[in-house]
Amino acid sequence: MARISTQDRTFVSDAAPSVAIVGAGSIGIAWSIVFARAGSAVRVHDVSRRRRERTHAAIDRRLAELLGAGLLDESADTVEGRIDIAPDLQSAVTGADWVQECATEDLEVKRSLFADLDRLTDANALLASSTSMIACSRWAAGLAGRERCLVVHPGNPPYLLPVAEIVPAPFTSSATVARAQSALARAGMVPVLVHGEPEGFVFNRLQGALLREAYCLVRDGVATAADIDRIVSSGLGRRWAVIGPFAVAQLNTRGGVRRHASVMGPAYERMGADRGEHDPWTADLVAKVAADVDARLPPEEWDEQVMRRDEAIIALERARQADRQLFAFFDDSSAPAPRQ
Repeated sequence: MARISTQDRTFVSDAAPSVAIVGAGSIGIAWSIVFARAGSAVRVHDVSRRRRERTHAAIDRRLAELLGAGLLDESADTVEGRIDIAPDLQSAVTGADWVQECATEDLEVKRSLFADLDRLTDANALLASSTSMIACSRWAAGLAGRERCLVVHPGNPPYLLPVAEIVPAPFTSSATVARAQSALARAGMVPVLVHGEPEGFVFNRLQGALLREAYCLVRDGVATAADIDRIVSSGLGRRWAVIGPFAVAQLNTRGGVRRHASVMGPAYERMGADRGEHDPWTADLVAKVAADVDARLPPEEWDEQVMRRDEAIIALERARQADRQLFAFFDDSSAPAPRQ
């Protein structure tokens, strides 16, 4: 039984939900592995017959990789044996406890598809979309069963990046949110509840902020695209693989978030203003962030937490050193940058 704590609540579930995956692209295939690996019976449907015919082969490849890496508790055949390919939408969703939509990122497609899902599924089935940008209230507001609809947006691929954003609409019931948290935790995911429906949610807003600045730096001739990739893959990314940005600030200097904001906040404010974004870190905001981070990383344990951070980065570096050829394919940070 999987458990994961979110603030002061622990979501647990013993029963594996039956799952329907609608859309057999990369995200649909990845979700099928997540749920099947956790013991769920999964039915996958795609409107494309060709894609349906290729689904099992695609799943085979990914399961073989996971098995080889020691990331499956069972045989690949056992996990794949829980996954069936449904010839039509009706047979895919009938009796499903959870429907995960993985269709194209198109508002009208989602409106039409969720109208069908609302009509074809059992009244207590949870209806989730994998959309990375489109708010639930834009495609589910007119549905009779809209209270059971929400966004569950994964990192890609979710069988390796376990975070899943839960983004309810104002009309999504609290029971639906709780069921989503419980089922995702059971499947080994890390559910994060997003309040409101900001475009891009949290994952893509953070990613987008970095990309916007990266494009500006290339445009302004400050750095090449390759050099920016090197800075992230050999620096920021390696640190972020262990801890997030607020934890980085907490452990970068004694005094934690408060000291970091005091020293670096004015510079970051100027950087934002240079891009037309004047969002200073106010004293109240810094205090709110610091209180949250202090609860997770107590200041009196600073030395111990820094050592734990470094140990985790060392473990990742060992993996890189153990397979230089693989990492070199994506990251040429060891090679000298071309002269400008």
